[in-house]
Amino acid sequence: MTAASRNVSFDPHDILAGIRRWVEIETPTERGDQVNRLADIVIDGYAGMPVAIDRIPGSNGYGDHLVVKSNWGQDRPGILVLSHLDTVHPMGFIERLPFKVEGDSAFGPGIYDMKGGAYLAYAAFRQSCADGERPPLGITQLYVSDEEIGSPTSRALIEAEGRKAKYVLVTEPARDGGKVVTGRKGVARFEIFVKGVPAHAGTRPQDGRSAIRELGHIIGALEAMYDPKRGVTVNVGVVRGGTKPNVIAEEAYAEVDMRVPTIADADELVPKILDLKPVTEGVSIKVIGELNRPPYEKSNAGAVLYEQAKALAADIGFDLVDMSTGGGSDGNFTAPFTATLDGLGVDGKGAHTNHEQMYVSSIVPRTRLLYRLFQTLR
Repeated sequence: MTAASRNVSFDPHDILAGIRRWVEIETPTERGDQVNRLADIVIDGYAGMPVAIDRIPGSNGYGDHLVVKSNWGQDRPGILVLSHLDTVHPMGFIERLPFKVEGDSAFGPGIYDMKGGAYLAYAAFRQSCADGERPPLGITQLYVSDEEIGSPTSRALIEAEGRKAKYVLVTEPARDGGKVVTGRKGVARFEIFVKGVPAHAGTRPQDGRSAIRELGHIIGALEAMYDPKRGVTVNVGVVRGGTKPNVIAEEAYAEVDMRVPTIADADELVPKILDLKPVTEGVSIKVIGELNRPPYEKSNAGAVLYEQAKALAADIGFDLVDMSTGGGSDGNFTAPFTATLDGLGVDGKGAHTNHEQMYVSSIVPRTRLLYRLFQTLR
């Protein structure tokens, strides 16, 4: 790495203006047309750069995925940068949360999670292309359209590109004052369908078998799996059932979220939920679901990657601390087989809220960190 590239400067105003352009195109996951509007802008930004772009058409109504590959270093494992263009905010939310800057905070839907971080990686890559000296490894930037709903149409692409890479850098936002993420819990989702026997609740209750009562037993069994010391959480977040107060409920339904810190925990608990049995004679239970994001456990290779990032951050002038979190990301898909470092995006707060914001002061140091990782990973 040359002294010139080591000391390259980034213009926070220019980068923030780019982030604003991305933020002001609203991209709810379910609006594939809107995600594709932003994808058009992203592609235009690479004009004149030494890259090849593969635009993969979306499916099931979701937007397209973009694979941007440097024209150097693609003959061996290199760096994969994972970003997503979709947000959780519905169309029109920008009227409630317009882009604005107040002090050190820039506001807007998706600015923190994760258009800010995605743009930082783009800016770092753009500078790498402008340098006279190319980074040692090839760089692939993958922008997906459906991360906020679990990446159902992009998971296979993420895993395929992750297996080709030596390192994966994820531009999800920083946490708790700038921390990067070196571990995430796995996420499992389940739907539970309970079928009972209807009856008149006043005149013939003995003939009925309440699906709602059975669901109560199931919820108790699920709550018994909750183990905060072990890091296992189980949440029954949606419950429906019955038709009238004077009818023994024939049907009941629940949706369940489970988070597990290790593959071993998933191997133990997922089958237990799928194999739930009724305690009431004459009632049936059907459970469907799976582990849709595997646990992101801190590997030896991931630890080495973090230590390099920490040393680079110290050289830049800030302390880089790591943490684990219960939230999932696309990094969960790559961490089991490729050194992965997450939370490299902007610092800020309020993801998914009406006060979502990024800290302007985080733009330069975190762009420089991504740039230095591009320049020094081998």
